[in-house]
Amino acid sequence: MFGTFFITGDPLILGAQVSIGLVSLAAIFIVTYFKKWKWLWTEWITTVDHKKIGIMYILAAILMLFRGGVDALLIRTQLALPHLEFLHAGHYNAIFTTHGVIMILFMAMPFMFGLFNIAVPLQIGARDVAYPYLNSLSFWLFFIGAMLFNISFVIGGSPDAGWLAYPPLSELSGSPGIGQNFYIWGIQISGIGSLASGINFVATILKMRAPGMKLMRMPMFTWSVLASSLTIMFAFPILTVTMAMLFLDRFLGAHFFTLDGGGNPMMYVNLIWMWGHPEVYIVILPAFGIFSDIVSTFAKKKLFGYKSMVFALMSISILSFFTWLHHFFTMGSGADVNAFFAITTMVIAIPTGVKVFNWLFTLYKGRINFSQPMLWTIAFIPCFVIGGMTGVMLAVAPADFQFHNSYFLIAHFHQVLIGGVVFGYFAGMYYWWPKMFGFKLDEKIGKWAFWFWNIGFYVCFMPQYALGLMGMTRRFNNYDTDLGWLPLNIVSTVGAFIMGLGFLFQIWQIVYSLRNHKKEKTGDAWDGRSLEWSIPSPAPMYNFARLPQVSSQDEWWEEKERRAAGVPVEPAQPLEPIHMPKNSGIPFIASIFWFIFGFGLVWDWLWMAIPGFIGIVVTLFARSFSFDTDYYIPVDEVRRSEEAALKGAK
Repeated sequence: MFGTFFITGDPLILGAQVSIGLVSLAAIFIVTYFKKWKWLWTEWITTVDHKKIGIMYILAAILMLFRGGVDALLIRTQLALPHLEFLHAGHYNAIFTTHGVIMILFMAMPFMFGLFNIAVPLQIGARDVAYPYLNSLSFWLFFIGAMLFNISFVIGGSPDAGWLAYPPLSELSGSPGIGQNFYIWGIQISGIGSLASGINFVATILKMRAPGMKLMRMPMFTWSVLASSLTIMFAFPILTVTMAMLFLDRFLGAHFFTLDGGGNPMMYVNLIWMWGHPEVYIVILPAFGIFSDIVSTFAKKKLFGYKSMVFALMSISILSFFTWLHHFFTMGSGADVNAFFAITTMVIAIPTGVKVFNWLFTLYKGRINFSQPMLWTIAFIPCFVIGGMTGVMLAVAPADFQFHNSYFLIAHFHQVLIGGVVFGYFAGMYYWWPKMFGFKLDEKIGKWAFWFWNIGFYVCFMPQYALGLMGMTRRFNNYDTDLGWLPLNIVSTVGAFIMGLGFLFQIWQIVYSLRNHKKEKTGDAWDGRSLEWSIPSPAPMYNFARLPQVSSQDEWWEEKERRAAGVPVEPAQPLEPIHMPKNSGIPFIASIFWFIFGFGLVWDWLWMAIPGFIGIVVTLFARSFSFDTDYYIPVDEVRRSEEAALKGAK
């Protein structure tokens, strides 16, 4: 039992098991020593406040960035030299599988939802999201799904069939262990949370906007969240169904994707990419919104081509569902089908290019402030242009037969996702950090991190384009000396470690800033343009003491202009009691039952899965019959809070 339950015999995994144990014990000791269990439960675990949920998402994303980053460094170490015995083939397969899944689903997605939660209700003048309880449940489902996936590293064994788990490798015949079950249930549980978040933010944006905020007055980040969330609503059900079918194949021998039983593995490939390609746009569309808001704020200009930007975001959201087959041009779909998907893939480059020109024209003649959010934005533009151009090269079906599965593709993929998504979310984190915590992150250390990340990025990935053209394919843990790949692989590995240094500088920056920060008293840290900068930092629990009245795009900027011009300010409306949702422990408890249910199915232990399922149903009933779910903040308390914020700003 011990030999099959815990992974033994690998020194790397043994080290990880010891580290996890020590860190867990240290965390328990610290919380107990400082008597913070009650605070942890009441202020964080049971919270339905979108701002706190956003912070928890971002913390989880940073942890997952560390885990996925370590996987990347292990991969690059193995490939630095020919015939290196650092990782054996099976371990290498597991590492590149977990690296891909963690970076896309457990790093990029929570980072994205974290920024949604932090910024969207504040940008549209709302006091919370449309469904605060569902928001909490979404976070805990994501978190439990991520934990279920991650423990496979030390318990039972990691999945090793690639990050998209193509059959037959992911079927019982190819993966008889339970690693693939961890893959299915980790993604399945967190995917339900992601789908719920998408629905929640669509409802929030469409129904919770402040009076006067028409759709065409929304900040561009909010538009990008709407585009991304609509894409989630249509894409994630495909993933849920696909994972369910794969599980039925493995659990009940259903043969949806097994040729022996009359199934078709190509059906899986089509389904997973019908989700997988929109998923790329799900995570990158919000980054476009972040860059748009930052460019106009730091250039102190209205965003150039607002309407064309909205059109570009929404058209990308739609077109993303018509490009999936370009991931497997080589699988014999025929010339007509390949031509259709080649054209749709090229077409999507048009709205993408529109945005780049909009940002450049906004910057033109602007009074640009090169603070950290702007630095990451500037770094993104050339990086993404290269990624876009190589994407168009991959969209040319005949050329793709040469690039397919080569390191050219790996370089392109990382160029877009690191240069676009990661740089974008870093920009967003630096931009809204003062709104989250009431102080800015240290500028000097941040610039060290910025340069390590950017130099390391190009040193790591530019050689991989050449390696791809030289014939190096992905998913191999070894190569011969006489192939001529050694020098470029060494350079690429050095670049990866430079990026790792950049991450360490960011951790140092956060720790240093926590101890040595200067409080941001104005609430308007960057001389912003949208409504989140009109309230104190950190934002009060109720966000707005009075719901704002919106009369224009960039409402807060226009308000400041009116005040500077001496335009008479309308008298403030009297304060009223503010309706708020109560905290609830049910989402956390429900997620524990989801974990028990998923863990039981991973191991085929129905004695565990069935009680877990019953627990899930019980929590649903408990929520349905909970009637004491809201309260009002009295006017006196709101007034005291506002007066304290005003006093702090002086």
